[in-house]
Amino acid sequence: MTMVQITAGPYEFEARLEEVAAPKTCARFKELLPYRERIIHVRWSGEGCWIPLGDLDLGLDFENNTSYPAPGEIILFPGGLSETEFLIAYGPVCFASKAGQLSGNHFLTITKGKENLQALGKLTLWEGAQEILFKLA
Repeated sequence: MTMVQITAGPYEFEARLEEVAAPKTCARFKELLPYRERIIHVRWSGEGCWIPLGDLDLGLDFENNTSYPAPGEIILFPGGLSETEFLIAYGPVCFASKAGQLSGNHFLTITKGKENLQALGKLTLWEGAQEILFKLA
């Protein structure tokens, strides 16, 4: 089981790669590590933060995809109808864009630090973009 350490704003999390359910997405994500970016609050999806990736083509299709990630689930939308993006759910989410409802590959699940997800989401909503770093634990 591969674990990922996530530092987002002032918070620390640990997450499990869903390598059985989303093997191609997990393998591609591991190639990006360590990955540093900023998260912003979602526009249409509910209680989540996202990393927009524009027209980046990661060469992925859908696997283990969902429109309703649970708090602590991280999904990757591989692009197409909308831009490529990562989304971190911290509360109720119905994954969508201006093009309508979407689904993304659930590939990472936060297992430690979930009690800080709401605080991270509200910080991002009210204070703006937050630094985030993903690296192997």
